[in-house]
Amino acid sequence: MLALDRDPQAVAAAALRFPGEVRLEVVHAPFARLREVVRERAGGRPVRGVLLDLGVSSPQLDAAERGFSFTRDGPLDMRMDPTQGEPASAWIARAPVEEMRSVIAELGEERFARRVAEAIDASRRGTPITRTVQLAAIVEGAVRTREPGKHPATRSFQALRLHVNDELGQLKAGLDAAFEVLAIGGRLAVISFHSLEDRIVKQFMRRKSSVDPVYAGLPHVPPQAQPAMRLVGRKHKPSAAEVAANPRARSAVLRIAEKIAAQGGAPA
Repeated sequence: MLALDRDPQAVAAAALRFPGEVRLEVVHAPFARLREVVRERAGGRPVRGVLLDLGVSSPQLDAAERGFSFTRDGPLDMRMDPTQGEPASAWIARAPVEEMRSVIAELGEERFARRVAEAIDASRRGTPITRTVQLAAIVEGAVRTREPGKHPATRSFQALRLHVNDELGQLKAGLDAAFEVLAIGGRLAVISFHSLEDRIVKQFMRRKSSVDPVYAGLPHVPPQAQPAMRLVGRKHKPSAAEVAANPRARSAVLRIAEKIAAQGGAPA
């Protein structure tokens, strides 16, 4: 078993959790490098199954110093891999207002994105925004209403996290890599936690499990236009009992598809 995580702390935790387990190899790498890791560590042998567990982890949320939480004060970092890229505070310090608005609106689906971006801009002119609770207070002052039970900063923090880590780009690259390394009959399972992720997964699996629309309805469909995957069941959501035991699972969605051909499916 190969296990990939872009967070070096998660890799270290896995080494402590499974000492001496010769069947498991844990690699510090993002989803996008799946193809490369399989080639290097497994000699390119086809993979029988791939599980992608998306999004932020509980240890990341619970550690204030990682900067993911809007309720725990810490440095405004948000990087899943602190050795790569720039922290959220650096991006906030330099990003134009319109760029911030676009990121918060598209990745956070925040309807008050412009007000939030303008509030951040006004605040950073006087004092650098470097702490999580500092940003959360700014966002809270700009968001007029919020869904019951949700903190006003939820959507904005989600947007910044997705942007800083290029999570959707990593997901798209990871899905392509997973399909390529899977053996025929191998299965791809993906657990997502919000609609933006799930939409990408659903569209990928639907595209791979469909005939190229150019040939739809024709009596002869060439092999390269045939479905390359088949969907396995419907999407799965956690039971009420699971949500009661683990409230953070409430938004999880699991989708599964099986590879049935080396190529084919509708084009991207």
